[in-house]
Amino acid sequence: MWPNISAAPFLLTGFPGLEAAHPWISIPFFAVYVSVLLGNGTLLYLIKDDHSLHEPMYYFLAMLAGTDLMVTLTTMPTVMGVLWMNHRQMSHGACFLQAYFIHSLSIVESGVLLAMAYDRFIAIRTPLRYNSILTNSQVMKVGLGVLMRGFLSLVPPIVPLYWFPYCRSHVLSHAFCLHQDVMKLACADITFNRVYPVILVALTFFLDALIILFSYILILKTVMGIASGEERAKALNTCVSHISCVLVFYITVIGLTFIHRFGKHAPRVIHITMSYVYFLFPPFMNPIIYSIKTKQIQRNIICLFSMHRRV
Repeated sequence: MWPNISAAPFLLTGFPGLEAAHPWISIPFFAVYVSVLLGNGTLLYLIKDDHSLHEPMYYFLAMLAGTDLMVTLTTMPTVMGVLWMNHRQMSHGACFLQAYFIHSLSIVESGVLLAMAYDRFIAIRTPLRYNSILTNSQVMKVGLGVLMRGFLSLVPPIVPLYWFPYCRSHVLSHAFCLHQDVMKLACADITFNRVYPVILVALTFFLDALIILFSYILILKTVMGIASGEERAKALNTCVSHISCVLVFYITVIGLTFIHRFGKHAPRVIHITMSYVYFLFPPFMNPIIYSIKTKQIQRNIICLFSMHRRV
């Protein structure tokens, strides 16, 4: 039996009722997308180029920047296509593939933030054993595990989408494809596709957040046991960037969840806007947070810009 991908294409949606303003709306969107690409691209370049940044903490930061870049490159073409050229049609295969990458990368991002919490936990709880525990091979194993969890866990709900018949409206509610949008258009039993994501969210986002919280409780307990106030401040300062990124990511996740669950009577544009905030705000903020709060990154950025100025 071959996949049912020959039916009419899906239709993406920008901002309903504001179609005439799409060219103007595209300006801030394009500015944010370019900022995300430049910010995360710069982080990756600096970490690759500067050997003093070849440490586990910065390897995990590179994974975070890479994930944010991939999320942006996955959503940007269709969003800008709708806003700039009103290009709304999307084939079934391309739509399912985009949904697969969007959801997989969200789980990867949560996993990277968890790995970064593990890095800070080891650095503060057992600083003398830090380099022996988090070796390059160990970092690679953790990174591979995070990627495999993200990309393999999304295969079960995405694959059935290829076989579902779509006899209802083909209009999606965003300018990109999401699993929950597509499955609602299927004329088939979607019980598995409804239940599986709930379990997956509980075992990834919710569990990751709990482990991160628990790790910081232990970190705080360790830091409070340090005699010198200056050393306590120095230890906590190494965690500020990571804590900020965790808050940015999970606050947007919680905000989006609350809007979907309890904001059913809210204007549709609010739901759509929150989805864009979820996909754009963390990738936009993460490079800024690390540029401001991490002295080594800050120093490298200043050197990079001053070098370009001299040239």
